[in-house]
Amino acid sequence: MTGEGSHDFARVRRIVKTDEFSSVFRLRPAQKTAHFVLYTRPNALPHARLGVVAAKRFAPRAVTRNTIKRITRELFRTTPLPGIDCIVRLARPVNTKAGPATNTALKTLLHAELAKLFASQAPRMRKPAPLSNNATAADPAPATGAPAAGAPAAATPPGSGPRPS
Repeated sequence: MTGEGSHDFARVRRIVKTDEFSSVFRLRPAQKTAHFVLYTRPNALPHARLGVVAAKRFAPRAVTRNTIKRITRELFRTTPLPGIDCIVRLARPVNTKAGPATNTALKTLLHAELAKLFASQAPRMRKPAPLSNNATAADPAPATGAPAAGAPAAATPPGSGPRPS
């Protein structure tokens, strides 16, 4: 079940080797939020791959780090992405040892931030170029630069012709 469009998180969809992490980290961050940094690099595969870095100094409890990884993997699985390598890195503290390890508010905040990161990388539908004021869909201007049928041979800009008396 590792084909394109699959919603699994098999090993082929993970960045696991140190040199793979390093090659993505060398590039500039693609997107930043309050707590996360997303690094991306195009790959030659038909699917995206994910790596998650959650340092102990920013999330001192293992429960918090695992929650971050779980939410990140879930959003990665459900977001359609082009063939890129993504690394999500926790860049700022999300809580301390004094507070609760996780709560609904924290999970909601993390989910929203991570969804924003992945949405920024999702393939966008391109809108067709808007038509100019002079051209219409029924009578497009010719591409050769010649005047359209029925158009004057030499168009003069407004205001440059003779003034009426």
